[in-house]
Order: sequence, then C-alpha cells, then structure tokens
Amino acid sequence: MSNPTLDKKPLNDSDLDLTTDVLIIGGGPAGTWAAWSAANSGAKVVLVDKGFCGTSGAAAPSGNGVWYVPKDPEQREAAMASREAMGGFLADRNWMARVLDRTYDNMQFLINSNYPFRTDNNGQVVYRSLQGPDYLHFMRKKIVTAGVKILDHSPALELLVDTEGVVAGAGGINRQSGERWKIRAKAVVIATGGCAFLSKALGCNVLTGDGLLMAAEAGAEFSGMEFSNAYAICPAWSSVTKTLFYKWASFTYADGTIIEGAGSQRGRSVIAKTLMTQPVYARLDQGVDEQVKAWMRSSQPNFFVPFDRAGIDPFTQRFPVTLRLEGTVRGTGGIRIVDYTCASSVPGLYAAGDAATRELICGGFTGGGSHNAAWAMSSGYWSGESAATYALSLGDKAEERQVYGVGEAGLSRSGNQTFSPEEAIAQTQAEVFPYGRNLFRTATGLNESLERLNHLWQEIRNSQVTDNSQLLRSREAAAMVATARWMYNSGIQRQETRGMHKRVDHPQQDPNQHYRLLTGGLDTVWVKPETASPSRELAVV
Repeated sequence: MSNPTLDKKPLNDSDLDLTTDVLIIGGGPAGTWAAWSAANSGAKVVLVDKGFCGTSGAAAPSGNGVWYVPKDPEQREAAMASREAMGGFLADRNWMARVLDRTYDNMQFLINSNYPFRTDNNGQVVYRSLQGPDYLHFMRKKIVTAGVKILDHSPALELLVDTEGVVAGAGGINRQSGERWKIRAKAVVIATGGCAFLSKALGCNVLTGDGLLMAAEAGAEFSGMEFSNAYAICPAWSSVTKTLFYKWASFTYADGTIIEGAGSQRGRSVIAKTLMTQPVYARLDQGVDEQVKAWMRSSQPNFFVPFDRAGIDPFTQRFPVTLRLEGTVRGTGGIRIVDYTCASSVPGLYAAGDAATRELICGGFTGGGSHNAAWAMSSGYWSGESAATYALSLGDKAEERQVYGVGEAGLSRSGNQTFSPEEAIAQTQAEVFPYGRNLFRTATGLNESLERLNHLWQEIRNSQVTDNSQLLRSREAAAMVATARWMYNSGIQRQETRGMHKRVDHPQQDPNQHYRLLTGGLDTVWVKPETASPSRELAVV
C-alpha cells in the first residue's frame, strides 16, 4: 500500500458526501444479502452498484441452481464429497458444512417470505432453483424495506483508508451524471463479483475485477488465482453461457463426424483443442424427450432466446459453438478470507461472493450456479453481519478519522504519458482469451504473457487520466491487467495440474503441492504457499 498523501487528489472534489456504518460495493446476490444482514444487525447501510441493483451482474439474467441440501447426514456427506476430487482436495469440510447450514437457513427465509419459486411439470415446488430476475428484484425490495440506501449506476473507483491503513469507505462516480461521490464508512464489504475480462459472457459486462484491484491497493491478499481460467460453452454468435443443457448434446466436426470425448467430463478441453483448428457444432439430441424439453424451457428460458431469434431448433439442428472465458466468475480465485467472519487481511474490509475466494468450499474447480449461488448468499450474509458488528463497535469517533483514497492505476492526475483504455483492454484479452495460452498452460506461455502484461501495467501506472469521462474505463482496464497478472504469476508457481489449472508441461497432480497459493502486490506481484493445511480452517499468515 502506498504512503498516506492526505491532500491527494480526487475525493475533495466530490459532489456527494455520505457517512454510514457499512458500505456494500456490489448489488448482486452477495451484495444484497450482505446489505440485508448488516441492516438487520442494526447498522446504517449504503449499497453502491456499478449497474442497477437487481438487474446487473452474472446472476441477474440467469437461472441459479442452489447448493441446497436437507439437513440429513448422508445427503450432506454426499454433497460435500461430490466435488472434492475435481477441486484437487483443496476445499475445507468445516466451511462446506457451514455454507450448507447457512444456505439452508437463507432458503428457508425465502420460503417463509413468499419468494415466487417455480413449480415443475408435476406441480412440485422447486427449491433448488432461483430465477435471476425474480431473485434479485425480491432482494432489492427486501433491502429497501430494511432501510438500505442504494446508489445505482455508481461504481466505486477506490477505497478510503485512515492513517492506520484501516479501510474507511470508498469513492466513486455516477455513470449517468458524471458526478463524483465519497462515502465514509466504518466497514466495507466488497461484493463486486469476479472478472470475465469483457468476454461478452452473459451478465458479465460489469465484472472487470474492480473490487480486486481496490482491495489490493488497500493491502489485501488473494487465494486461488490460478483457478481463474473457466470457459463456458455457448452458441458461437451468442453471449448466453448457460452450460447445463449441453449434457444432452452431441458435438461434431463440420462434416457431421462425432468428436470423441467432447461430451465427457473433460469435454471442454476436447472442444477447446478442436476449436483451435476448426469449428465445432452441437445438437441437443441425446435422450431428450418432450418432457425434458418442456423442463428445459421452463427452468432456463433465456437459454433458448438466441436459438429462437435465429430460427434454429437446437434439438434437431446443428449449431456452431464456442467457449467464452468467464475467468474468476466461474473460477474459484478471489480475495482471501482469514476467518469465519469473511474478513479480508485488511482491517475494516470484508469480501463476499465471486469477489472472495471460493476455494474454501470448491477447491480448484466449480461450475455455474449451485456452490456459487450458495457461497454468494452465505458469504454475503456473514460479511454483512460481521461488518455491522465491527462497525458498531467503533463508536461515533470513527467518523472523525482523517481518510484518503488509495486508488492509483488508471486514476492518476499526474504522469508523463497517457494510455488508451480500449487498447489496454484489447491487449489484456489477447493474453487471457486464447485456449492455448490460458486453458492449456505452460511456463513458457505464461512467462511470455506476463512480460507483456507487466509492461502494460507499468504503462498504465505511469500514465495520467485527463478526462473524467475516461475514469471508469481506465480503472476497468487497470483492474483486468492486475487480475491477469495475479492469475498468471500463481499459475507459474503451481507446477502441476490440479482443479481447472492445467499445466501441459506438468500434466500430473503433485501431492507435494497440496496447498493453497496466496498472491498479492501491484507493481511487484508475490506468490507464496499458505501455511495452513487445506483440511483445516484457514490460519492468518
């Protein structure tokens, strides 16, 4: 973290100044659960969202399966064991059990609050599925009723800290008016989602790693950043990355020949290797009867929108597919949580949802929905509750603290050059999108990318931003470059294949590397093994 500069630029020019107990940055499931929990713990709460809280982010346009398991010992055991091997045995059973308990209780809250769960074809209520538009509209109404003040279209640009380095709020901008805002807070929860590098994956246009960069500037650590190379299947012309129904797909070459192994557990790797040289086609024709079709339509209606618009019947006609990078959105890397409160390694700062590491319950692998949705609502609940407890313990004197902003890259008013945010984003995408570089990793490829990414980071750090209209885009560019550097530095250090991290030059899982990797830093990125065994609760390093 940089040295205090109390007269440092931007926030003295704020158009809106607020004071609150808890500030929530992000308005998806994790953010709204955090806001609800904090408000119901007696705290005054403000929530800021980059988009419109209730409609933006990966969950909003999607059908969200939930890791909702009855309190039956055998079912719970099966649920915890189901993905341990796929995640490289880096998950923690204590955390899994806590998330299952909290998710069950949160779902009971939704049930008792008359959330509009859908019913199946037999008229049975489906409790393991939440429709994004209904879910987030419901959560927005709940937090407004609880007294939470919401600032829509108001992305945070930087965190505020006091002279002791304790997080004390944030500053940002309103996307519509261009007005600057500053919010002093006794505690902050980052629930900004993951980073999908503007890959056009559904709902990910606001997920550019902003919260990760802000946390790093305050001194936070990350964990699992090597497990951030998730790719999702989708129609080649579409952004709809809902992958569940591809379990019923056959995959073929252009001439109609079946691609062996493309429909297996390791199918995405097969599809990726094929896409590197030729097109891949799919058709949902494997054991799909009329009842299954009806269920598909009702459970994930937006999956079919691109097909209906294109006049394609995906059950009878072949269609071209691609793989879109979803990065840390479906990866498991994020801000390191040091204890059960969902606190980060920086006092006053908490993390939830995709912005926080999901290694605790998934290890090095996860998919869409299920664990992700359960983690969002559970970590959101805990972080909000804990942030409120911490904030209220500080008393009124905390509002008198002298604070300053710690944001630098992409925000600087000084520098000997300027940079193009769009060019920086395109250059970053050129390093993280290609399957042969990010999905199938080698030391050579990672080091080559890092050389370019490090140069790009220094270019941004040495540049000034002269136009307020470019502040958000500049910050997004800086966040994507920073995220890619944490990913690839961690990927170099994990010299094995584990979870979704595939090293072509180290194709086997190494029992001597059965540990989590921590990373952090800005101008100089560091990586080190965590000292605690993954089988036990995380210890503070």
